[in-house]
Amino acid sequence: MPREKRQPIISVLGHVDHGKTLLLDKIRGTTVASREAGAITQHIGATEIPVSTVEKICGRFLDRFTKGEINLPGLLFIDTPGHRAFANLRSRGGSLADLGVLVVDVTEGFQPQTIESINHLKNSETPFIMAANKCDLIPGWKPSPDACFLDTFSEQNSRVQKEVNERIYKLVGDLDGHGFQSERFDRVSDFKKQIGIIPTSAKTGEGIPELLAILTGLAQRFMEKELSIEVSGPARGTVLEIKEERGLGKTIDAIIYNGTLSARDKIAVGGLNKVIVSKVRALLRPKPLDEIRDPQEKFKHVNEVPAAAGVKIAAPNIEEVVAGAPIWGIESDEDVDEICRLVKERLKSVRIKADRNGLIIKADTLGSLEALESQLRANDVPIRNADVGAVSRQDVIEANAVSEDKPLLGVVLAFNVKVLPHAKKEAKTRGITILENEVIYRLIEDYEEWVKKEKERIRAEKLKGLIRPGKISIKPDYVFRRSNPAIVGVDVLGGILKPDFPLMKKNGEEIGTIREIQSEKETVSEAKTGDELALSIEGPTVGRQIKEGDVLYIDIPKEQIIKLKEMSDMLTEDEVRVMEEIISIKQENNPTYGVM
Repeated sequence: MPREKRQPIISVLGHVDHGKTLLLDKIRGTTVASREAGAITQHIGATEIPVSTVEKICGRFLDRFTKGEINLPGLLFIDTPGHRAFANLRSRGGSLADLGVLVVDVTEGFQPQTIESINHLKNSETPFIMAANKCDLIPGWKPSPDACFLDTFSEQNSRVQKEVNERIYKLVGDLDGHGFQSERFDRVSDFKKQIGIIPTSAKTGEGIPELLAILTGLAQRFMEKELSIEVSGPARGTVLEIKEERGLGKTIDAIIYNGTLSARDKIAVGGLNKVIVSKVRALLRPKPLDEIRDPQEKFKHVNEVPAAAGVKIAAPNIEEVVAGAPIWGIESDEDVDEICRLVKERLKSVRIKADRNGLIIKADTLGSLEALESQLRANDVPIRNADVGAVSRQDVIEANAVSEDKPLLGVVLAFNVKVLPHAKKEAKTRGITILENEVIYRLIEDYEEWVKKEKERIRAEKLKGLIRPGKISIKPDYVFRRSNPAIVGVDVLGGILKPDFPLMKKNGEEIGTIREIQSEKETVSEAKTGDELALSIEGPTVGRQIKEGDVLYIDIPKEQIIKLKEMSDMLTEDEVRVMEEIISIKQENNPTYGVM
């Protein structure tokens, strides 16, 4: 079988908003970052950078690292999300790569997902370099668009140069703390032993020539064996994402890293519960410099795809294919059993376990489901059902079944998918909430906010009609009317006040009922701890039953005290405190009161 060089697979990793996608946009001449929801990468992506583009961007600097000759077809970049929700996708991208680019905002330094990305690279033994990005944000920096870093650095004043070096050596120290020796790229003596740090700006393009040249040089000099492939052999690849595509149904976004995949080939691919054997119906390849997850132009239908490449595969019966699973081409039916055994051995993925009571979640890709599942389970939120595709009527019915037993779980979370008309109608009929968002962490925040409001609604519903604990003091010199009704200024010392709540004194004596509550001459429905306002009280006369400075309590009947104690977790801390004071008053004046 003929062997030839494939393009190296390079994973771009790092913390959210440190400029990974923007860096690739600068290389590609695209605007993927600006089209992402919330300007945050939500899916794993892949882009082929042809050698002609590498030569055009790098110019004379390329010779320094390639000795004037490039024997690679190009570079294949994998872009991974930086937000903490997408640890699964970074892990997938990191383990797939030949080389890694760790992108760090030079003005912020190491952040949580920076460290997580380093651990992925370390665990997968992936050699990497660091892009110290956003150097244009260093105060006083004078940009030179698309320039080599060494050229633009020499044009900066001494203060800026000093600050750049200080920030670089802070990164050197951070890498040392994780067991890596490193140095600014032009001072590296051995790239096998030291991590090269390249200052870059995704905004201006500065430093990108060195970044591409070093990646190309490292691939050529140190990866001769890894990049040598069997181009005519059966395909070997990895699933990036499972997506729903109009006119095609479920499709696989994949990286083919060895062999050749042809239309109508039989493939074995890892599924949720078994190895799935299917037949390729169509192969769609993004054009060079385009992004597989968000192409600016239409995919090109191709008959075959040699490694290494990103490709979209349309095939029947792939609904349960798992993102991150291996794909193996099958040359002969005699090989099926053995290949299935090998795929099963290699299959390692997050399985979404169904709880009897839990959320219904729908997303546009299985990778997104994994991210949602990971975040929700980290917060101990159970999941009843999770799937790719639009929200259906059945999803709403299932959420309704959950809500009857666990109302705080009876909701549908929809990430970047449509809600079908009959689902909207069913949700309205049954009173089921469907939360929609295009950014995963915001969808989770939406759910947390919904839970908070729903708890308050349930609390208010259960406490409705009950007389709540409350405590007030009558303010001196704030008697507006002495009787029929008495109107006095009060400070609310604890709990809740509402019209029609009965009042008593510290000795348990009943003195009347709250008729009206006014704040700044406006009638209000309730008052709470810390409020200063006027009360009209039906029954007492100021100077006889009550006087200025008196402390009064809400007079709660015994049967309601018992109910409130059973629901004490729904009361505020100061309501519970005031309730205990009320119980003490009652018991002190009636030894047979009996509430514990």
